[in-house]
Amino acid sequence: MRQLDAITGAAGDHARSQPRAADMRTGAEHGTRARVARLILENGPITAFALSTRLGLTPAAIRRHLDALLADEMIEVRKARTYGNRGRGRPAKLFAITDAGRSAFEHAYDDLATNALRFLARTRPEAVAEFAREQIAELEWRYRPVAEAASAAERVEALAEALTADGYAASAGVAPAGGGQQLCQHHCPVAHVAAEFPQLCEAETEAFGRLLGTPVQRLATIAHGDGICTTHVTDLALVRSPERTGTQKTNPNTESGGLSS
Repeated sequence: MRQLDAITGAAGDHARSQPRAADMRTGAEHGTRARVARLILENGPITAFALSTRLGLTPAAIRRHLDALLADEMIEVRKARTYGNRGRGRPAKLFAITDAGRSAFEHAYDDLATNALRFLARTRPEAVAEFAREQIAELEWRYRPVAEAASAAERVEALAEALTADGYAASAGVAPAGGGQQLCQHHCPVAHVAAEFPQLCEAETEAFGRLLGTPVQRLATIAHGDGICTTHVTDLALVRSPERTGTQKTNPNTESGGLSS
């Protein structure tokens, strides 16, 4: 009798453990899926092979997560651009985050803020730009010590790290066309607000110029439907070269922040 009780008790324990194990598996699946979505968000359009390599997942596993994210409309498929003659085979699929997927991540905006800006735009249009500059001023104040502590060559990278710490998933690299560097922000906490009020993007770009001490140009923004916010940062050597300045002397304090290298 005791043996029977022990067997049935063990069976009951096993049965009770099965739902918990299933819950753990489900939780792990969702956790991995969130990592896949985050990687797509931070790296822009990316191939399944690149995702599986970075996450250490098998092709079958990455396809399962991608199919689920596609079904939930969190990501979308884009065709890879080809330059020149392309070899045999189909072009690699690229997976990009959708607006719904981007909205699933934390956003630092709400309806009240949007309505307040709409009210300002109706009653005193210039106040929207003033508000944007004041909002960015706090960010600029916090980032200035980071920029000043870095050398001229490392300033863009330092700013990218500071932005990443604030949730912008930023990166820095050499500009494809040369002549400087490129600052990319793969996430924008205020993208939906900035889509209606570009003054926020303009104020941020002006602050980047002052922090980096060199002319910058915004090439693309998430708010306008681009995959990432891209800012071209002019090489200081080009700004200060004799070919650009001629014999005219330039006051460094008037050039986008005037930080010394």
